[in-house]
Amino acid sequence: MSFFILLYDSLLYNPLLNMLVALYEFIPGQDFGVAVILLTLLVRLVLMPLFSLSIRTQFKMAELQPKLKELQAKLKENKEELTKATLGLYRKEGVNPFSGILVLLLQLPIFLALFHLFRSGLDGELALRLYPFIPVPAGIDTSFFGFFDLASSSLAVAVVAAVAQFFQAKTAIPPQQKSADAASQIQQRMLYIFPIVTFAILTSLPSAIGLYWITTSVFSIWQQRMMVGKKKP
Repeated sequence: MSFFILLYDSLLYNPLLNMLVALYEFIPGQDFGVAVILLTLLVRLVLMPLFSLSIRTQFKMAELQPKLKELQAKLKENKEELTKATLGLYRKEGVNPFSGILVLLLQLPIFLALFHLFRSGLDGELALRLYPFIPVPAGIDTSFFGFFDLASSSLAVAVVAAVAQFFQAKTAIPPQQKSADAASQIQQRMLYIFPIVTFAILTSLPSAIGLYWITTSVFSIWQQRMMVGKKKP
């Protein structure tokens, strides 16, 4: 177990902690909220290829809608054969209909590391985890523009994060992808389930995590719209 803890510390927790402290120390005004936003943007830039793959998959699934409808019309009386044929089509076209969920799952270790960081990483152990070239701050003010404390939970931040999650998920579904196949039905359900889960979780977590969630959702919307714009003639 110690090996996995060492791996977690070395690859996730310590780098995120050091980046956050460095941003806090060097940005003008030393605003903790701005440091969290910048850290989120850096993380999203690193993960951008994975999210781009997920978005391209959404485009490909939208292009497959006519073929999926043909299969549904042909095999509507045989659900088992329809499922096999649908999965076969996905394999043939190199499409993973659940890639969006997989990308969310890949974010989970980062989310856990940030939860650990915001919950207990800014206390007495901070100096022991900083790299030699990162200055140890005299103290960290966790307020965001002086309005509220990001170390505490916030109902308002949880609401905004849930709304941002909804629009991000809605933007991810191409307009033409509205068939009755299993993957599309799951995606439509997730459109409403994820924001509810997001709100429920964030109401009891430090609002810094909610700010991270809002920022990553807005970045996702921008990335999706940018890729849609490139795809248009």
